[in-house]
Amino acid sequence: MLNCCVFAGQGAQFPGMGADFAAADSEIEALFDRANEMLGFDLKGVCFNGPQEELTKSNICQPAIFVTSYAAYTALAKKRPGLEFACAAGLSLGEWGALCVAGVLDFESTLKVLESRGRFMQEACEETPGAMIAIVGASKEQLDELCTKTGCTVANINSAQQQVLSGSKEGVAAAAVVAKELGIKRAIPLATAGAFHSRFMASAREKLAGVLDTVEFKTPRIPVLSNVTGAPHSSDPGAIKAAMLEQVTGTTNWAADVEAAKSLGAGRFVEFGPGKVLSGLVKKIDPALETLNVADVPSLEATAAALA
Repeated sequence: MLNCCVFAGQGAQFPGMGADFAAADSEIEALFDRANEMLGFDLKGVCFNGPQEELTKSNICQPAIFVTSYAAYTALAKKRPGLEFACAAGLSLGEWGALCVAGVLDFESTLKVLESRGRFMQEACEETPGAMIAIVGASKEQLDELCTKTGCTVANINSAQQQVLSGSKEGVAAAAVVAKELGIKRAIPLATAGAFHSRFMASAREKLAGVLDTVEFKTPRIPVLSNVTGAPHSSDPGAIKAAMLEQVTGTTNWAADVEAAKSLGAGRFVEFGPGKVLSGLVKKIDPALETLNVADVPSLEATAAALA
């Protein structure tokens, strides 16, 4: 069975993440120390000890989840030398982790990008307030009508049964009401800083373009699935850079990424980073798929044993 490695997105963070990896392996602890030196603040301390409010800020959360996810990937690579993945994917910021392990960017460059990306997105949230709402059990026609009536747009396609909309605070409040009127199963407002993956992030996309111009992109060693297209990224580094800019304001289509991984032969998805959100979404998309995760030392040991 072929494996696809997948990387957690924003929202999966919690105080204590990565701490047991670092305690068990000095080389992995050194990753967090390198991040501290590069970023100029104590990312390691916030990851290991919180507080939650600090860890939730986009400029801290995005590099924190990336470093923890990369640490998890490194820990499994040390346990299972020679383990190969047929492809890689990630949700939103997690796509950058996928690009990193596929050799498109190195660790330091990815960290630099995600600190900037998180900071610019946080600034965009403050400049143009917005919100997000999860929609469960809507048909395509209901979803289209909901967006038309409220001005919201689709930010995430997590599965056929679950989408997330972004919009103004007023638009999202209206979406909760209209969803009920349309007979949609559930509409759940999300506790996010703003309207991610929408036009509300235009200023972040513009600022990030300047940062990406300072970073070297390379051809991926394995296929990396694009949130924007739901297909493997081009082998052209310039095209990858353009797609990752589009991802800031565009819809992230996780459901399509999972289907694309299946078409490449992947039957097992190994999730790296805090939580098991992506594993849950993979199972909703196709219950026949196998999922494993590496979030801490116990799950590392279980996954290493399963892959023996």
